[in-house]
Amino acid sequence: MKIILLSFTFLIFTFSTTSLNAQEDSEDSTGLPGDNFSLQGALAMFEKAGSPEEFEKLLNNPDNHVNNLDLNSDGEIDYIRVIDKSDGKNHVFILQVPVSEKESQDIAVIELEKTGDQYASLQIIGDEDIYGEQKIVEPGNENADTYEDKANTGGPGFDPDNIYTEQAGLVVNVWFWPCVRFVYTPSYTLWVSPWRWRHYPIWWQPWRPVAWRLFYPSVRPYHKNFLVVTTHRTIRAGSVYRPYRTTSVIVRNHNRNAVNHYRVSRTTIRKSPGGKVRGTKTVIKRKRKG
Repeated sequence: MKIILLSFTFLIFTFSTTSLNAQEDSEDSTGLPGDNFSLQGALAMFEKAGSPEEFEKLLNNPDNHVNNLDLNSDGEIDYIRVIDKSDGKNHVFILQVPVSEKESQDIAVIELEKTGDQYASLQIIGDEDIYGEQKIVEPGNENADTYEDKANTGGPGFDPDNIYTEQAGLVVNVWFWPCVRFVYTPSYTLWVSPWRWRHYPIWWQPWRPVAWRLFYPSVRPYHKNFLVVTTHRTIRAGSVYRPYRTTSVIVRNHNRNAVNHYRVSRTTIRKSPGGKVRGTKTVIKRKRKG
């Protein structure tokens, strides 16, 4: 009798644990296209790259586990091109997918601002048509420690006291990232990807997308160094990007139900004129019966 009771208890515990894990997985998955592109991973590639062109290659390398998008549902991973726009001091790197002969869809934009001789900050903003809301990610604690060590080696205009994370209310200096230094050299020419729908580099070999439950574990390591935040700091760069934002009717129609469901069931990010972000929740009013 004790053996039967113990076995029954074990089964209940196993079922409860499995249900709990499944619930946690379902909470992490939004059901939106953004589940299949890692903003944290994109920043990790940008930190690693020596130029915007190399950054584009890293994004589209399957070994880096950043991109699992198939926006046009053709059974193959989408190629992500990078387009740089600038007003001189501020850069925006648009991450964009050609989804047809005539349409493209922005996935995210890296907004970079130079605020001193050796000081720059950046954020990546996930497009609301892909993530259901503006999803903002920036460098976190691990990066702050790394660049504080570099600051100790000296350099005019570098202030180690300016290296912070959102918890302290300030941001991480990314001036020492190779790609950042590269785009601020006098000889730099704005990178605009030459690739378009069905015209891709010879090294590009699309692969088949995988289920979210298989993709998510591969991107979790990126979460250690890059944080989701609620403050849109890169206001000047944001104004550079605004006229160039590109969206696709195909993508919007395909994901309309999922996006609407997300927006009425999740707290969404709203940007105020001052750059701060406040959370709001959509409430559906129902008519009373009778």
